[in-house]
Amino acid sequence: MAAPRSTPRLFRPGSWIEARRVAEILRQETIGGALLLGAALVGMIWANTPWSAAYESLREYHLGPAALHLDLSLATWAADGLLAIFFFVAGLELKREFVAGDLRDPRRAAVPVAAAAGGVAVPAILYLIVAGGAGGDAARGWAVPTATDIAFALAVLAVVGRHLPSAPRTFLLTLAVVDDLIAILIIAVFYTADLAVLPLLGALLPLGLFALLVHRRVRRWWLLLPLAVATWVLFHESGVHATVAGVLLAFTVPVGRDGDGLAEHFEHRFRPISAGVAVPVFAFLTAGVTVGGPHGLADALTEPVALGVIAGLVVGKGAGITAATWLVARFTKATLGEGLGWADVVALGMLGGIGFTVSLLIGELAFGHGTPRAEQVTVAVLAGSVGAALLATVLLRLTARRRAKSA
Repeated sequence: MAAPRSTPRLFRPGSWIEARRVAEILRQETIGGALLLGAALVGMIWANTPWSAAYESLREYHLGPAALHLDLSLATWAADGLLAIFFFVAGLELKREFVAGDLRDPRRAAVPVAAAAGGVAVPAILYLIVAGGAGGDAARGWAVPTATDIAFALAVLAVVGRHLPSAPRTFLLTLAVVDDLIAILIIAVFYTADLAVLPLLGALLPLGLFALLVHRRVRRWWLLLPLAVATWVLFHESGVHATVAGVLLAFTVPVGRDGDGLAEHFEHRFRPISAGVAVPVFAFLTAGVTVGGPHGLADALTEPVALGVIAGLVVGKGAGITAATWLVARFTKATLGEGLGWADVVALGMLGGIGFTVSLLIGELAFGHGTPRAEQVTVAVLAGSVGAALLATVLLRLTARRRAKSA
């Protein structure tokens, strides 16, 4: 007689190797999240002091070779260059999840993939309902509230979610990774205005050589770095956002089954640079918006575009992620992991509403750097992300107290 099949769990713990990897990422992302928030606050405060002109001059300072069309402002270098490092690390994480992580098993991947899809669709719909009728180019910002900031969300979870077992942490990480993949596709498809085919085809040569070398386990930076830079430059020239180059370069790197591949080596080397330098510098140079005091802040937050972003992040993300997870539980007969309740799922969904780095990037791509609506997006992303983090914190604290009383 066949043994009865066990009831599938939505939040199952991973292997020991997977748990160790998640713990290492949590340690680094906690620090990175704190640096990210601190850098954004410094930029915002500086932009609203009597020395705001110095901040704007710094952000608009140009450097780079004009012959290669790379005479860019520091703000553009941060968005196109430094964030390519962030997306390179995200691409390594994506590939690792698909090859050796939870996403390699379709049954385990179903929940975070469905949750990520719900967390993209519902905020976009909410944004269009709130802001789509504002006229002009307001509808172009539909993708702003669809992104989750891995560093910020994991930092909050690491601080206030210590009572949770490791499986929900892995779930949030995997969800955010899938969310990044969707964001990358959105940027490539919907925010590429003018496509130059020749540079794009030309990028295949250094990209192919990079792939050939890494598959032969070559680690010499003086061979790989020039090829990576050449790929990035050609993508920049093509009109496709240059951060996509970082993802494609990462996808060529082989992953080891036991955590000993070249992808793990590169991720170990570049994650501190991404979390500790690239993302905080981008936040510092992007978050500095002059709001004109409390009245100006209130005016900015009552604009339809800002309201749409806040609704998407604070309400849409949590609702979309929770609803998608419930649908998986409803139609696959899966149940929550031991010790977990739906309040925990809602809190994790709210953490998904922390859409900092990629949301700011999409806001600039949608409306243009320095435009009134781009500045409204920046204020709204800051307010919405902090609001989502606070709501998730309150809910996690309440569930922790309830567990302590029932223990």
